[in-house]
Amino acid sequence: MQTQLAPEFKNTPEGQEAEAILRKCVHCGFCTATCPTYQLLGDELDGPRGRIYLIKQVLEGQEPTRKTQEHLDRCLTCRNCESTCPSGVQYGKLLDIGRHIVDDKVERPLGERAARWALRTGMTSKAFGAAVALGRIAKPLLPGGLKDKLPKAPSAGRWPSREHDRKVMMLAGCVQPAMLPNINAATARVLDAVGIQTLVTPAAKCCGAVQQHLSDPQGALEQARANIDAWWPWVAKKQIEAIISTASGCGVMVKDYGYLLRHDKEYAERAATISALARDLSELLPAMLPELEQRFQGRLQVPDAPLAYHPPCTLQHGQKLRGGVESSLRALGFDIRVSRVESHLCCGSAGTYSLLQPEISHQLRDRKINTLNEACSQETPPAAILSANIGCITHLQAGTEVPVRHWIEVIDDALKAAQAAG
Repeated sequence: MQTQLAPEFKNTPEGQEAEAILRKCVHCGFCTATCPTYQLLGDELDGPRGRIYLIKQVLEGQEPTRKTQEHLDRCLTCRNCESTCPSGVQYGKLLDIGRHIVDDKVERPLGERAARWALRTGMTSKAFGAAVALGRIAKPLLPGGLKDKLPKAPSAGRWPSREHDRKVMMLAGCVQPAMLPNINAATARVLDAVGIQTLVTPAAKCCGAVQQHLSDPQGALEQARANIDAWWPWVAKKQIEAIISTASGCGVMVKDYGYLLRHDKEYAERAATISALARDLSELLPAMLPELEQRFQGRLQVPDAPLAYHPPCTLQHGQKLRGGVESSLRALGFDIRVSRVESHLCCGSAGTYSLLQPEISHQLRDRKINTLNEACSQETPPAAILSANIGCITHLQAGTEVPVRHWIEVIDDALKAAQAAG
C-alpha cells in the first residue's frame, strides 16, 4: 500500500514505523473475514482493512474526526487479523500508533476522558486491592459493568516454601493478585511439585499493557523500565531460567519489551534480554508432563463432564501459541473440548474493552459461551470453562453459571486429590 506521509510524521519514529507496516498491506480483505467487530457490525470501517485506511489517511495529513476515533476504539486488538494476514501486516502495532495520534488530535468527551484516566491509574494503583475488597462489599450498588468484573473472593491457599535449584520469576500482575489470587498460588504449587521454585518481587507491578492500549505509550514504557529494573538483579546473576506470566495478556506485553525499548540506549539491551526470557506458563507445561504423570500414577480424578477451553487472543494470536494447553491437558487424561467453529474469535474481554465498549463485548461473550457449551454437549454444560488470561476468565464468568477457571487450577486440584488418595 503506497503511503505519502504528511510532513509532521515523515521523519518521526512513529511515522516511519507506520509507513513500513502500511506498505506490507495489499488490502486483500482476508482479515475482514475473521474480524469479530466486522462480523457483528458489518461496517468496513469496523474491520482491520477499514481501520488501516483511516490510519493511513491521518498519516497523510487528513484531519481525524470523532468518527475516526470511534472506529479505532471499537477494535478489540485481538490480532486475529494478524493470524489471517498472508502479508504479515503488524496491525496491532499500527493500531497503537494510530490511536495515539488520533487521541492527540481529537479531544474526547469529559466522561470518556475520566473513565480512561480512572482505568489507567486505578488498575495499576497500590490501592487497587483495597478498592476490589470494598467493591465486593458494595457490589449490589455498583453499575452492571463493574459488578460483572468482581468475582467472589477466593482463597489463594498456601504458597510452597521449598527451595529448588531451578527457579523462575513470576510477574504477579496488577489485577490478578487482588481478584483471583489462587491462580498465582496454584502455579507456584504445581511448579513446586515438579521441582521448580517460583519467585515474585513486589517491585514488579503492571506489565504496561493498560497504558499501551489506552493511548499512553510513555506510561507503558515507564512501567516496562520499572519491571526490568525489578527483575534485573536475578537476571544478571543468572539465578532464574525464565520470567513467567500466568496471564497471557501480560505475557505478550513483556515479550514486546525488547521491541518497545529498542531505541532506548540505556534499556534496549536489557529489554531484549528480558523479552528472550519471557514465557507464558503454558510453554513450561510440555516438559512438566512426565513428572506430573508420575505423580498422578493412575490416581487422576477427572470431572464427569468435559472441560471446555477458550484460548485467549493474547495467547493464540499475540504470542502465536496454539494448541499447547489443550494437547498437554489431554495427555494428562483430561477431556478437553474446544469450539469447533469459532475458537479463533475473541470472547469480548480485551482488557479494558469490556468496560469501555460493553454492548459489543457482551454480544461476543454470549456468542463465545454458546460455542463453548456446544463443543461439549447440547444437553449437559461443561464441568468448567478453562482459559489462560484473567480478563477472559472474569468476563466469561459474568455470563455463565458454569465455573470459569485458569487451566493451572485444574492441575493443582488434581495433584491435591492424587496426594490425598495416595
